[in-house]
Amino acid sequence: MSIKIAIVDDHPLLIKGLQSMLQHNPDMCITDTYSNGKELLEGLKQQVPDVLLLDIQMPGQGGDELMPLLHKHYPEMMILALTHMEHEYYIKTMMQHGVMGYILKSSNEAILLEAIRTVARGENYFDPAIRKLVAKTQSNITQSPTLTRREKEVMELLTLNYSSSEIAEKLFISKRTVDRHRENLLLKLDVKNVASLVKKAIDLGLIK
Repeated sequence: MSIKIAIVDDHPLLIKGLQSMLQHNPDMCITDTYSNGKELLEGLKQQVPDVLLLDIQMPGQGGDELMPLLHKHYPEMMILALTHMEHEYYIKTMMQHGVMGYILKSSNEAILLEAIRTVARGENYFDPAIRKLVAKTQSNITQSPTLTRREKEVMELLTLNYSSSEIAEKLFISKRTVDRHRENLLLKLDVKNVASLVKKAIDLGLIK
């Protein structure tokens, strides 16, 4: 029985290349292709593939934004991220939301075929080029503290060198509240100052 595959990517030439590559494999068939997240969500109402090849960076909703919806509403669909993004932040985000595999667009055909067949069996597959980073990411996921939405917002602005007063103005909260969030962040990440906080947050994949 053929593996039913759907592709979502905003580059038509890449989709055509994948179609040409995969059509010669008798155990695979491409059922649908989509150019953005909106098309994908509409298409899935009609037909759910066995494996979805999902780009991360697309106009509108990116793959990292779509993952929570897809994992929640289509848990039986195996999702394979196909991207050029090698940053730990994206790997961690996709893994936390249930992606089964993660491969780079620079990979060769053999890796893509192995990845599709592996995730179709319900097993994880990660591109050999990023496996060390994946191992580090998996370790960091277990070590990462849980941050509130507001703490994440404050941290993002701290990385952009905003002062407490500027953050308070942007988030419509008091400077005192910002200072409290900053102190909580220092405690949760076990660091002494904002510079160390930002570095550790990036290392843990908490921010981009």
